[in-house]
Amino acid sequence: MRIVVLGAGTVGESIAALLCQNGHGVTVVDHDADHIRRVNETLDVRGLCGSASQSSVLFQAGVTSCDLCLSVTGDDEVNLVSASMAKAMGARRTVARVYAPVFRDLSTFDYQRHFRIDRLISLEHLSAMELARGIRHPGSVVVENLARGEIEVHEMLVSPKSKSLGKSIRELGLPGGVRVGSIVREGESRIASADDVVESGDRLTVIGSRKEVDSVKSMLCGGTGSRLSVVIAGGGETGYHLARILETQRFNVSLFDTDRERCDLLASQLQNTTVVFTDATRRASLEEERVGAADVFVACTGEDENNIMAAVEARDIGTKTVMALVSRPDYAHVVGKLGIDLTVSPREVVAKQILGYLNSGPVISRTSLGEGGICILEIEVNEGAPITEQVLANTSLPERCLVAAVIRSEFAFVPGADDRLKPGDTVVVMVDEDHAEAAIRMFGND
Repeated sequence: MRIVVLGAGTVGESIAALLCQNGHGVTVVDHDADHIRRVNETLDVRGLCGSASQSSVLFQAGVTSCDLCLSVTGDDEVNLVSASMAKAMGARRTVARVYAPVFRDLSTFDYQRHFRIDRLISLEHLSAMELARGIRHPGSVVVENLARGEIEVHEMLVSPKSKSLGKSIRELGLPGGVRVGSIVREGESRIASADDVVESGDRLTVIGSRKEVDSVKSMLCGGTGSRLSVVIAGGGETGYHLARILETQRFNVSLFDTDRERCDLLASQLQNTTVVFTDATRRASLEEERVGAADVFVACTGEDENNIMAAVEARDIGTKTVMALVSRPDYAHVVGKLGIDLTVSPREVVAKQILGYLNSGPVISRTSLGEGGICILEIEVNEGAPITEQVLANTSLPERCLVAAVIRSEFAFVPGADDRLKPGDTVVVMVDEDHAEAAIRMFGND
């Protein structure tokens, strides 16, 4: 594929290296001549020095005929403008990196739709999602945000005390905006059907809006037992997003930061998180805040060394599970020897995300769900696609295929059997890997 990467900083260079390893044709643009010289010397790419927000530079980079344009400079506004321009100039798909949460907040303004960008990504939010997945608990954890963040995929563990035991999914009486997508039972994963009976120990993938999905947690999870206590060190964007994900009734979340003004801001934005003004890199502070009694300690300050040391100290004073955000790849072999249970690298997280965008045809993104051979597809419905000819109940989609959500105009919804897709819709589909290509053909116009 022909790919243009706008920005040759740490993120842009690592993405370009990954794409080169996968055999793609890559052009890298950056305004810093030293950055371009470095990528030209170390990578098999075409480097171009210039501003990513200038049309002449984008034209030289070949965005008019590229398959994917990734705008990952260090400036949010430049990324939005350049990705929007690339889309208008002919790029098939465009992705922009943003740091400030406001750009992904649909309650104030839909930047993604306004600028016609296919995806906005945040390294900090993706890292927080990865850390959340690593926290083991008997309730639910957000697996993925889809449909511009309006649709969430949660994984729920069915409790022995659940009211749903022995009932089929059809009999559960789930809200209209909620679907059970898959079931993992005894290590085997499959797309759920309405006749599947819920058993204790099942892991169900539940899809819908956050509010509606939360409403079925008590039904499926039953008695939750004691709530897990999670301590987050670092109130930057990663720590903030992680607290937002975890601050439900199933967690006691505490967030530590050394900046008093930042603590005040976090306290005003996080409703169910205890924000503490303290230095989590000092052992005395950890002991004073009784971190040793916590179930999980997550270090996600802005410094790798501080994260590693804080996690080691937390482990030493008794915290059951410790995690750390570590950016430098050369630390990967060290942290495992220090007793840190999980490390998350923002570079690796964004690389995995980018690989999901390398698709042809109507597919926007492709994500594997766990290890059971199920994938989640975001697909654009083309004009003349077979899927638009009938209501969903009468289409010839593969048997193990679920249309979980539809994004149309300004809103997203979970469709029913009598809904009919329209050209221009974006849909979220869960399907067995073996039947993915057959499902994708239903949305194209070949």
